[in-house]
Amino acid sequence: MQSDLPILWSFRRCPYAMRARLGVRNAGIRVELREIKLRAKPEAFLQTSPTATVPALRTAGGVLDESLDIMIWALRQNDPDALLEMTAEGWDLISQNDGPFKRALDRTKYVTRYPDCNPEEERAKAVAHLMGLEARLEKTLWLLGERQTLADLAILPFIRQFAHIDRAWFDAQPWPHLIAWLDRFLASDGFAKVMEKYDLWQEGDLPIFFGVV
Repeated sequence: MQSDLPILWSFRRCPYAMRARLGVRNAGIRVELREIKLRAKPEAFLQTSPTATVPALRTAGGVLDESLDIMIWALRQNDPDALLEMTAEGWDLISQNDGPFKRALDRTKYVTRYPDCNPEEERAKAVAHLMGLEARLEKTLWLLGERQTLADLAILPFIRQFAHIDRAWFDAQPWPHLIAWLDRFLASDGFAKVMEKYDLWQEGDLPIFFGVV
């Protein structure tokens, strides 16, 4: 069974899927949520996502399977907090996060996947990026100023992922403003809502709705 709503395929702990859910929630719209296991991807999901990765969103107009595109799609429908209203600097920060930082994060966290890489060197690359964010957050509450923008929501799930590699080590680093920014996000109602647990989707299940109830 399914509804007539857009269908969002997701995996709770994936930072890409996390930020897609953040976009939907902050837009105040409603989708059908289908939670899956990445090690046992259902055929209906594989038929939806060209890349077989989460998140994937099926709408009446087609399929989006890039998390940032899903955020933008949602917020273009409704953006009550003006998250999309940010300078080019915000888009540059997202690009740096999704490119060099994510590359270094993966090679720090998943050592066995990248045997030719030095995890300490990769962590140093990530640290250099994070120190740049710290310098910003020394001056303002959020990355681009005194209000949250898309850049914050798009980047925070990946900083969380990096911090959770070794939270004690992360908290011992000289970036108190970065820690405060992350912890404020982790303690927010918005984060709690997007991290609620749902049963894994199976063919024939009643729809599970996410977003505005």
